[in-house]
Parts: sequence; C-alpha cells; structure tokens
Amino acid sequence: MRKVIKRLLWISPLVALGVLFTLMSRSGPLLVTVAEVELSDVRSSVANTRAGTVVACRRAMLAPQTGGQIAKLYVTEGDAVEQDQLLLELWNDDRKAELLLAERNIKVSRVQAEEACSIAATADKEARRLSSLLSQGLASQERTEEAVGQADATEAGCRAARAQISVREATREMALAFLARTQLRAPFAGIVAEVNGEIGEFVTPSPVGIPTPPAIDLVDTSCLYISAPIDEVDAPAIRVGMPARITMDAFPDQIFTGHVRRVAPYVLDLEKQARTVEVEAEIDMIPAGQTLLPGYSADVEIILAEHEATLRIPTQAITDGHVLVLGDDGILQERSISTGIGNWEYIEILDGLKAGERVVVSVDRAGVVAGAIAVAE
Repeated sequence: MRKVIKRLLWISPLVALGVLFTLMSRSGPLLVTVAEVELSDVRSSVANTRAGTVVACRRAMLAPQTGGQIAKLYVTEGDAVEQDQLLLELWNDDRKAELLLAERNIKVSRVQAEEACSIAATADKEARRLSSLLSQGLASQERTEEAVGQADATEAGCRAARAQISVREATREMALAFLARTQLRAPFAGIVAEVNGEIGEFVTPSPVGIPTPPAIDLVDTSCLYISAPIDEVDAPAIRVGMPARITMDAFPDQIFTGHVRRVAPYVLDLEKQARTVEVEAEIDMIPAGQTLLPGYSADVEIILAEHEATLRIPTQAITDGHVLVLGDDGILQERSISTGIGNWEYIEILDGLKAGERVVVSVDRAGVVAGAIAVAE
C-alpha cells in the first residue's frame, strides 16, 4: 500500500484521488446488526426510575414505654413470635409488688363485703319479723323502728363494702398498666429481625426528634410488597390492579407476576430534577420454597396495554419514524413505518413492514445510511 501511494505522488492529483477511493472501497460491505420482523406479543409499559425495595406490610421498631434496666430477654434474632408474646422485660420488682398488694387488697375487700352483707341480711330478717309482730300487736313500735333502722344501716354498709371491691379492682388495673410499661410484647406475629440490648443494659425512650435504635425490630414476613419510584410523567397512566412484572437481583433468572396495589397520592420531590410517585406492587403468588426478604432490591414493570401475536421490532431500530431494511441484494433501504404500542424493548408495527424482513438495529454505526451495501453480523 505504501509503494502504491509513493507512485501516486508522481501522477496528477485527480488521478491519485480516484485511485485512492478505489483502493479504500475494496474493504468490503458494512457489518450491521439486524433483527427480524416477527409475530409476537407487545406490551406498553412503564418501569421504576430507581431500584425498588421489597417491603414488609408490617414492621415495628419496638421499645418499652418507659426507661429502665433490661432484666429478661425472651427472644433472639431470627425467632418467630406470636402476637402478644413477651419479648423483653425491664426490672420491675416494685411494679410486681404493687400488683400483688392490689390483688390481696381485693381479696380482703371481698371478705369484708361478704361479712357486711351477711350482717345486713340478718338485720333485714329481724326488721321484717318485728314488723309482722307489730301488725299483730305483739311487738312494740319503738323496737320495730329500731330494727328497721338497723337493717337500713347494715344494707348501706353492704353496698359500701361492694363498692370498695370496685375501687381495689381499679387499683389493680392501674398496677397492671404500670407493669405493662416495663414489658415489651409483640403487636403482631412475625420474625425478630434485630435485638439491640443485653441483660443489664439500660434503655430509654427516644426524645422527640432524636431517633434511637429500637430495642427489638419485628417484621411480619407473611405479607410483602415492592415499593418502587415511578417518574411523574408516567404515573398518571397507572391504575390500581394493573398487571406487573417484577424482577429481583437476588433471583436474576426469575420473573414474578404481580399487580399494582397502591399509587401514592403525592409526588416525592427529594430530588428536584427527578420527581417520582411511589407505586406499590404485590406479587400474585410466591413459588413454594421461595423466600423473599424485606430489603431486597427489585424492579417493577407495569403493563399499561398488551397486544398478542402482532408484528414487532426492537424499539432501538426506529429513527424519526423510519427504519433501515437490509434487502436480499445487500442494499440498505429506508422505510417509513406506522407504529402502535411499545416500550423500551419492542414496539408494534402497524404498517410499512412485513414478517420476515430484516431491520437494522445498529443504526448508530458510521456509514449506516440508505443505499449503503451491508451484510448482517
């Protein structure tokens, strides 16, 4: 090649240019990537702008209602617990003593009420007996009135003794409430995700505006959903109940079918240049043996419309409503097309192409223009 160029220097410039063009054209046709126009399904869909997250329907960051020293830990991380199960207990010997005292006072009050009401019943019988004798002239008026007064007084003592029981029972309820403030129970059945604290350590409630680690993090893994941010431009087309395709990095070869369960009624503007709407999707059925963990990253593709057995091509093959078709003669032909629904992957072809034709996908390569000679890779 170098020898040819040196020789060209001795002839006229026009002849040299012509010879060089001929030499360069001998490099062969362009290599292009093509895709065949095919009959298949096409979806119109939108997807999250950033990674979504698997979220538990219920997750509670639990801490005792009052501060104190941890006396007992009944669970460890990973334990499955039932609703109302005792998880943690602060030192509360004083509260338990108050409860025991209240219960014993109730017992005493019940015995006292039984005694007072028994006396009242006896006094009432005596008053009735004397009243009957008075009507027959066999008892004095004074003695009868005294007996009736005594009966009324003892009846009042009976009612007072019974009221005292209610007071003591209320005291017991108060003691139970104070005791409950030192105990941490599960508000729902779930899995203990994290325990922050050991026996002997002190815990305190979080001051306003100053978050502290929860004593126990409880997660309900029986109900999970995916929370994903959708661009505000795409959000108006989304409705609750629309089908969705869910993928996760943890299961790269699996697609979960689901549906939209909620569309947030507000826009998140944490990032001023990328405002999004939070959309929640729920998996229709988790395969047996499959374990999903809260916190997994996930992507959600929401199906707005779907056409079956229709002509389609890769979306990237289209430029301003035109495609390049690789003919049987190896020449690239520009074709105007009419499109239907589609997404970032495939788009529906309504007119301009036939099944089996080959369209160029690598349209961004140098020299890929109508009229060029090309071969498929």
